[in-house]
Amino acid sequence: MPEPGKKPVSAFSKKPRSAEVATGNPAVFEAETERSGVKVRWQRGGSDISASDKYSLTAEGTRHTLTVRDVGPADQGSYAVIAGSSKVKFDLKVKEAEKAAPAPSPAPAPAPAEAPGAPGEALASATEERGGSPSPEGSSSAVPDASGAPDDPIGLFVMRPQDGEVTAGGSITFSARVAGASLLKPPTVKWFKGKWVDLSSKTGQHLQLHSSYDRASKVYLFELHITDAQATFAGGYRCEVSTKDKFDSCNFNLTVHEAVGPGELDLRSAFRRTSLAGSGRRISDSHEDTGTLDFSSLLKKRDSFRRDSRLEAPAEEDVWEILRQAPPSEYERIAFQHGVTDLRGMLKRLKGMKRDEKKSTAFQKKLEPAYQVSKGHKIRLTVELADPDAEVKWLKNGQEIQMSGSKYIFESVGAKRTLTISQCSLADDAAYQCVVGGEKCSTELFVKEPPVLITRPLEDQLVMVGQRVEFECEVSEEGAQVKWLKDGVELTREETFKYRFKKDGRRHHLIINEATLEDAGHYTLRTSGGQALAELIVQEKKLEVYQSIADLTVGAKDQAVFKCEVSDENVRGVWLKNGKELVPDSRIKVSHIGRVHKLTIDDVTPADEADYSFVPEGFACNLSAKLHFMEVKIDFVPRQEPPKIHLDCPGRKPDTIVVVAGNKLRLDVPISGDPAPTVIWQKSIPQKNKVPAGPAPDATGDAGASDEWVFDKKPLQTLSKPAGSDWGPFPQVPLPPQLLCETEGRVRVETTKDRSIFTVEGAEKEDEGVYTVTVKNPVGEDQVNLTVKVIDVPDAPAAPKISNVGEDSCTVQWEPPAYDGGQPILGYILERKKKKSYRWMRLNFDLLRELSHEARRMIEGVVYEMRVYAVNAIGMSRPSPASQPFMPIGPPSEPTHLAVEDVSDTTVSLKWRPPERVGAGGLDGYSVEYCREGCSEWTAALQGLTERTSMLVKDLPTGARLLFRVRAHNMAGPGAPVATKEAVTVQEILQRPRLQLPRHLRQTIQRKVGEPVNLLIPFQGKPRPQVTWTKEGQPLAGEEVSIRNSATDTILFIRAACRAHSGTYQVTLRIENMEDKATLVLQIVDKPSPPQDIRVVEAWGFNVALEWTPPQDDGNTEIWGYTVQKADKKTMEWFTVLEHYRRTHCVVSELIIGNGYYFRVFSHNMVGPSDKAATTKEPVFIPKPGITYEPPNYKALDFSEAPSFTRPLVNRSVIAGYNAILCCAVRGSPKPKISWFKNGLDLGEDARFRMFSKQGVLTLEIRKPCPFDGGIYVCRATNLQGEAQCECRLEVRVPQ
Repeated sequence: MPEPGKKPVSAFSKKPRSAEVATGNPAVFEAETERSGVKVRWQRGGSDISASDKYSLTAEGTRHTLTVRDVGPADQGSYAVIAGSSKVKFDLKVKEAEKAAPAPSPAPAPAPAEAPGAPGEALASATEERGGSPSPEGSSSAVPDASGAPDDPIGLFVMRPQDGEVTAGGSITFSARVAGASLLKPPTVKWFKGKWVDLSSKTGQHLQLHSSYDRASKVYLFELHITDAQATFAGGYRCEVSTKDKFDSCNFNLTVHEAVGPGELDLRSAFRRTSLAGSGRRISDSHEDTGTLDFSSLLKKRDSFRRDSRLEAPAEEDVWEILRQAPPSEYERIAFQHGVTDLRGMLKRLKGMKRDEKKSTAFQKKLEPAYQVSKGHKIRLTVELADPDAEVKWLKNGQEIQMSGSKYIFESVGAKRTLTISQCSLADDAAYQCVVGGEKCSTELFVKEPPVLITRPLEDQLVMVGQRVEFECEVSEEGAQVKWLKDGVELTREETFKYRFKKDGRRHHLIINEATLEDAGHYTLRTSGGQALAELIVQEKKLEVYQSIADLTVGAKDQAVFKCEVSDENVRGVWLKNGKELVPDSRIKVSHIGRVHKLTIDDVTPADEADYSFVPEGFACNLSAKLHFMEVKIDFVPRQEPPKIHLDCPGRKPDTIVVVAGNKLRLDVPISGDPAPTVIWQKSIPQKNKVPAGPAPDATGDAGASDEWVFDKKPLQTLSKPAGSDWGPFPQVPLPPQLLCETEGRVRVETTKDRSIFTVEGAEKEDEGVYTVTVKNPVGEDQVNLTVKVIDVPDAPAAPKISNVGEDSCTVQWEPPAYDGGQPILGYILERKKKKSYRWMRLNFDLLRELSHEARRMIEGVVYEMRVYAVNAIGMSRPSPASQPFMPIGPPSEPTHLAVEDVSDTTVSLKWRPPERVGAGGLDGYSVEYCREGCSEWTAALQGLTERTSMLVKDLPTGARLLFRVRAHNMAGPGAPVATKEAVTVQEILQRPRLQLPRHLRQTIQRKVGEPVNLLIPFQGKPRPQVTWTKEGQPLAGEEVSIRNSATDTILFIRAACRAHSGTYQVTLRIENMEDKATLVLQIVDKPSPPQDIRVVEAWGFNVALEWTPPQDDGNTEIWGYTVQKADKKTMEWFTVLEHYRRTHCVVSELIIGNGYYFRVFSHNMVGPSDKAATTKEPVFIPKPGITYEPPNYKALDFSEAPSFTRPLVNRSVIAGYNAILCCAVRGSPKPKISWFKNGLDLGEDARFRMFSKQGVLTLEIRKPCPFDGGIYVCRATNLQGEAQCECRLEVRVPQ
C-alpha cells in the first residue's frame, strides 16, 4: 500500500522538447533520468522504437538520446519517452529545406518543467484563461495530437483519455472521442473522480466540460478541462460513455507537481483576480471573484527555495491518526485524499488500533451505537446524565426535534432523559444526537420494514417474436423494493437497456418492448417476504391462413373478387399475375382491411384469365387461385325462342357450391329466351331439416317441401305467384316482408334480361340445400339444380378431462366436437391459465392430431385450468369450457440416511432423515415395509403413516433375514422408496459391556457443599447389563444418594452435597461373566476455618510484625492464601493491607504514630474466605519518639563592595530653554554618597539643578539651561570601600 500523503513525481530530471527540423537534417532528442540504470523506452504513435538505420538510441548513465537520421515528411508526428510510470510526449515537425532557417541545435534546451501528454508547440503558445498571459510551463493536455496514429477503437471509444501530469497552477485537458456513425442519438458521457464523485456538479472556476461533433468524420469529442490545477486535484478519474444498448468506461490518472524555481514566487499573482479575461474586462457581473491569497502555498514555495531549489516531498501526514479520529463514514474520502488504495487492509489495521475514548463529563450512560425498530412500532432512546438539572436537546440529522403532537415524547426522570418515537416510519430512519451543553452523543436508528408479501402473482405469457411483453405483479406495500430475476440472475438497468422497470403504487411492471427468442425463460419477482414466478414462452412468427383465395369463373364485363384472410392484421403482401407483380389501376384495385386482403378486377376481359397469387411479406407462403373467363355465345334466334339456362355444366345432377359461413353467396345464372322468361328459384329442404307444413296441390312425387320465389321480368322485379299454387309457410328462410326492393333482405334475387342473380348475405348453416332454377316462357322451360353447402368452424368441444397429474405435467383428454363444421377436423389447440388469472396461454402452435396431450412445464403448487379448440379448414372453433381446476403436485423424493439403529430377538429399530425434496404437496408421513430376503412381497410394518423419522418394528420372527424400506407420502401419493442395503438378521447380538466415561469425569470431581451432584455415564452392552455402584468398596446406602439406570446410561445423583459424600466411587457393568469398571473421585469442598494463634511479634517505628498458624480445617481443599486487615482503635474501620498472601507471617507498615491498631486475618480457598477471622486481642500502639530541634549555624557573608558605575554618563547636546537630564547607574555596598560637579564646582547648593537617586539610578535635571550651563559634568560616588566617578560633556545650543 503506498504511503499516504506521498505525491508521485516524474522519473525524469530533464525532458525532451518538441523540435522543428528541416528536411534531410537529423533530429536529436535528449532525456535525463533521476537515477542511472532506469530502463527507458522511446515510442512513436504508441509503438516502440528500436535501433535501426533510421533511429539511433544511446544511453550513458542517466542521459538517454534519440536521433532520427535524414528527417523527412513521413517522420513528422508525436513521439514519447517512457521511464517507469512517467511518460513524456513531444512532437517532431518537418519543414521544407528552402524555407528552413539555419539548422537548429542538435540538442535543444530542456524544458524547465515537465509537460507530459502535451501536444508540443501548440500548447506552449496557448493562453491561460486568467489574465491572458501565456500558459505556464505546467499547463499540459492529456490529448495526443490528432496527426498521430489514432488508438484502436475498443468498445465505444475511438480514443480514450490518457494519464496526464501537470504543474500546480497550470492547465490540462483530457479528451475522449466516440464513434457516432452507428449511433442514432448522441451518447451520454459522464466524468467521475474516484468512484462516484460526478464532476458535472463541480463545474465552475477550475473545471469545465465541453463536447462537440465532427460531421465529416462522424466522431463525438468530449473534453474535461482543468485550469489552475491544485495538489488536491491529483488522483484517479473515470470517463463513462453509454448509448441505448452499449456501455464503456475508461480510467486515467492525473499527477500534480509542485511548481519550482525562484521566478515562480510571485506575491502579486496571488492577489490577481481570477474572474478577469485576457482583455482585462470582467467576464460576468454575477461571477465577480475577489483575489484570494493562499499564504500556505507561498510558505511552501519559500521553504522549497531554502532547500537549494530542489523539490522535496511534503511532510508525511499521520493518516492513521486522522482515520482513528474520523467517523467511519469519512474513511473512504480520507483514503482517496491520501492515496490509500488497499481499503480492506486499512480497515483491518484500524480494527486492531485502540481508539482513545475521552471520558464523558456530561453523560454517565450514552446512547447505543445503533438501534433497530420495526415499521409501525415505537422506540425509546435513553441517556443518563451526570447533572440531573442539565438541559438536553435532541437532534435528528442535525436539526433540533420540536415537540409536536404525539410523534415525539420527551421524558425526564431524575438523571435519565428519554426520547420516545411513536409509529416509526421510513422517514424516522436517521441519525439522532443528544446534546448537553457542548457535549453530544450520537446513534443511528434503523427502521426495519415488514416483509413485503405478494398479493397478485405473475402470469405466464406466450408471445411471438417482436411482440411487447409486460409482466405485472402486485405487492402488499407501496414503494417496496423488489428484484427482478431471469432464470435466477438479477436484472439491472446497468446490464442492458432491454428491460424497463415501472412502479405504480403497489404494482410493479417489467416491460420488454420487442421480445426475442433469448428472452424466453422463467422470470421471478422477489421481495423480502416471498417471490412470484412466471414463464415467458417466445415463439417464432407463424402466419395462419384463415381463408384462402378460390378459383373464379366470371363472364365478360363482370367483376372478379379474390379475397383471403390471414392471422396478422399488420402483414402486407403482393398480388401476382402469372408470377409477375400486379400493378393497380382504375380497373384493378387492391385493398387491405384488417386481416382481409382483397383483389378486385372490374369489367373482366379475356386477357384477365390467368393464375393469381398473394404473397405475404416476410413469410414463406403463397396463396394461388385461377380466374376462368366464361364466353357467352349469342346466336341469332327467331323471336320465338324457348328459355335456356347457360351454365358450363348444366344437367340434372346437382353441382355443389361451397360457401363459408358468414361470407356472401352469389349465384350468377345467365339465361335467354324470347319472350323474356319467368325465373323461379326453389329450395329443397332435406328430410332431417324438414319442418312440418301443409302439402302443396301440385307437389307430386317431391321428396320434401320446397320454397319457391317467382320473379317476372318487370322494371321493379315484382314477385308474382303462379295460378293454382299454394306455397304454404317458409320454415327455413322466411320470405322478407319487402322483396320488391332488390337491395333489401339477406336473401334476394336480381333478374335482368340475360341473367338471374341469387344472393345470400352472410351465409348460414340453414342456407344449405339444393336450389332449383327454373325459367319458363310460352315456348318452353329449362331447369338446373344447384347444391349449396355451407361450411363453418366446428362447434366447441366439451370440457377436457385432466389425469395423471405430476410434479410439472399432466395428461389432457377431450372428445371431438358434436359438429365438425362440414369439414374434417384438422387438429386441436390447447390452452391453459392459472386459476386466478384471466390470461390464457397457448401450449401448441402445431395442431394436435390426437385426442390427448401431455402438458409440461407447469409450476408445482399452482392451480391451473385447461381448455381446447377444434380447427378445420375454415378456422378455429370457440373455446371449450374450462376443465376442472387442478394443481401439479409431485410426490416427495425418497427419505435419506436410512439406518438400522438396534436389533433384538423380535424387534428392529430404524431411523432415517426427511427427503431432500418435499414439494408443494407437503409431507403427510412415512410408511415402513419389510420382506424376507429373496422374496418380493412386502408387508406393512404398521397401519397408516407415521410422522416420526424413527420406528421400532415389533413382532418379527427370530432369526429371519429381512429387508426394510421407507416411503414418504403426500397428497400426490407415495414417493420413491429407500431400502436397507443388506438384509438384517432379527437376532440380538451379544455385545461386551463397556463404560464410556466422559473426559471431565476422569479427573477429580469437585463440588461445593450444598450443590447438587449429577454424574451421567453412558455405556454399551447387549443384552442390558447390570449396573452396581460402590463407595470405598462398600455398597451405597442412604436416601441422600440415588442411582438411576437406563438401557444406555447410569446416573449418580445427590440433591445437596455434604462433606461426607467425598470419596472414591466405583461403577461396575456386568453381562454374564463379562464386566467393565470405572472409578470416580468426588471431592466436596467448603470454606476454611479462620487461622489460629495470631500474635504481634514486634513493633518498631511505623511497622508491626504479625504471625499466625494455618487454620484447623482447610475446607477439604488447598488454602489459596490469607487476607490481612487493620483497624484504627478510634474508628474501628477495617482496611485491607494484604490479599492472597501465602505466608503465615507478615509486616504491616506505614502506620500512624500515636494511634492504636487491631489486626485480623482471613483464610481463603477455592470456595472463598473463611466466615470468621483471627483477630488480635489487644491493640498495638505506635509510640512517639522524643526529638530536640537544633538550629543550624551559618557563616556570615560580607556583601560590602566599592562603588562602580554600571552605566556611565554620555555626552549630550541640548537646546537652550528646554530642560536637560543626565543619567547614570551606580552600585556599591554600603550605599554610596553621590556628588555632582560642573567644571569642578559642586552643584549641591545650586537651585537650578535637581538630583535624584532611585535603586542605583542617578539623575541630574538642569532646568532651562543656557549656553553658560555647557561644560563638563562629573558624578562621584563614595562609600567606605572606595570611590568612583564618571563625566560627560554637555553642549547647549541656541536655536537660530
